[in-house]
Amino acid sequence: MFGPFNALLGLFSRDLGIDLGTANTLVYVKDRGIMLAEPSVVATDTHTSRVLAVGAEAKKMVGRTPTNIVASRPLRDGVIADFDTVHAMLSYFIGQVHGELPIAARPRVIVGVPSGVTEVEKRAVHEASLQAGAREVYLIEEPMAAAIGAGQPIQEASGSMIVDIGGGTTEVAVISLGGVVVSHSIRIAGDEVDEQIVDYCRNAHNLLIGERTAEACKIAIGSAAPGLQEETTVVRGRDLQTGLPRQVELTEGQIREAISGPVTEIVENIKLALEATPPELLADVMEHGIAVAGGGALLRGLDKRIEQETDIPVHIANNPLEAVVRGTGACLHNLEAFREVFVAENAAPYV
Repeated sequence: MFGPFNALLGLFSRDLGIDLGTANTLVYVKDRGIMLAEPSVVATDTHTSRVLAVGAEAKKMVGRTPTNIVASRPLRDGVIADFDTVHAMLSYFIGQVHGELPIAARPRVIVGVPSGVTEVEKRAVHEASLQAGAREVYLIEEPMAAAIGAGQPIQEASGSMIVDIGGGTTEVAVISLGGVVVSHSIRIAGDEVDEQIVDYCRNAHNLLIGERTAEACKIAIGSAAPGLQEETTVVRGRDLQTGLPRQVELTEGQIREAISGPVTEIVENIKLALEATPPELLADVMEHGIAVAGGGALLRGLDKRIEQETDIPVHIANNPLEAVVRGTGACLHNLEAFREVFVAENAAPYV
């Protein structure tokens, strides 16, 4: 009786692909493209537990709130750290692109998750997505989604290597015939780089800076290898000796030295994945090169550094920040063709 009615409602449903990132969340709407890209930040009132702002508006509040307001990122290292806040954030984002519709017209959702997450962490993502308004939830490993979004030939009998460097995790995978052959995941990425800049300013200059200042410094002069011209930037913070405001000029070389630890860890993770790759697939990778996606791909000189240490060509994916969400979008357009890439058992949504 209700079959035709539900089918009609389904015509109004707009299926979604979500890159639920530690630093940013992107939402792809089927047949419309990327409709939302916002920081994964939520501001809440600690007295009432009421959500005050989400996304870009909440990020403006980081480090600038009174004691009763907390602006925080509810995801850490690529996984949910605060379930209720993630639920609120997802509900807001899904509502922004999908609007209010009857239950039968709620969207199917594909969510990218790090390859190293546990079953409990997968279940948390699934439950948060359902509570946020999804009708069905499919999970896909982020390196697989990034490879699809970067245009890698994942269905062919040929090895493709993808490196996805996000805010909380770095994912390295070798993919062939639609499956992950080798996968390495470490919880060192953009956030760790920011922390190292904060530590450097504290230890070398007795200057206390916030995470937003550190991120801006990384974007301005961060690099993994020397360039043709060394840039400088000015950072402002609090002098730890006097307690007064002070500014310091930093050079690209200083920041490169400060972040050398996490950059080295990322490169070593890539080398470990190469060591574990079967010879035939390794030959394919040497021929086709390594694709790098995620926000970390924008760190200047990183491709050069990886090339120097692996002797394999490296190329940055087009729009690396969008690779994962574009991969989920490609899956939305043909669920059957990509059914084997989903994390959920037998490619079925969690129920």
